[in-house]
Amino acid sequence: MAGEEREHQTPGTLTGEQAEQLLAGMNEVIRAGEEMRKLRAGMIQVLVGLGWTQDRIARLTGMSQPAVSKQVAKYRTGAPPPMELALDQQDVPWLEGRLWGLAEELAETLGDTARCGPCVHALTRGRKRFTPRNVDALRRLVEDDLRTHATTLPGGYRDAYDRVGRGLDLPAEVTTTATASVRRTLARELQRARLRSDANERP
Repeated sequence: MAGEEREHQTPGTLTGEQAEQLLAGMNEVIRAGEEMRKLRAGMIQVLVGLGWTQDRIARLTGMSQPAVSKQVAKYRTGAPPPMELALDQQDVPWLEGRLWGLAEELAETLGDTARCGPCVHALTRGRKRFTPRNVDALRRLVEDDLRTHATTLPGGYRDAYDRVGRGLDLPAEVTTTATASVRRTLARELQRARLRSDANERP
């Protein structure tokens, strides 16, 4: 990405680099089905609400300018307010996204020894869905990885899991304008960014 788009991230924001990584992953599987097309449309809505230009959205999504303009036109009348991007939100999709992001970081950090790795891969590739059963299974695998590797993992991993676990045990009833898949995907990216930032700040 061009140097001017590597802006400094402040709490509650999504940087261009994060969005590019997120959307690049989507582009690999965008033809997999209607769910991914809806997810991309939802992401465009979020970026429009955050004030992104159509040209920038087109470049990051790999879409044509007219296609982006068509999507943007849907949200010009009665457009919802910008989505809150604070990490600590308590609705179920957001918490599931945080768990997903934590599990991905564990899988990358621990490699083949991560018990949560196969489950993460299946969720990321759409082979599994975020059903209550699959989320519970992922929680158990993440707990096992955190316990097994407690002496080598940064403390922020356990702290993130504890916050997510408490939220999933007593989720809040929250009405949002974005779809569950969009909120889940954004929370995943923001959780990963937070864990990496915390790791870089360690002495």
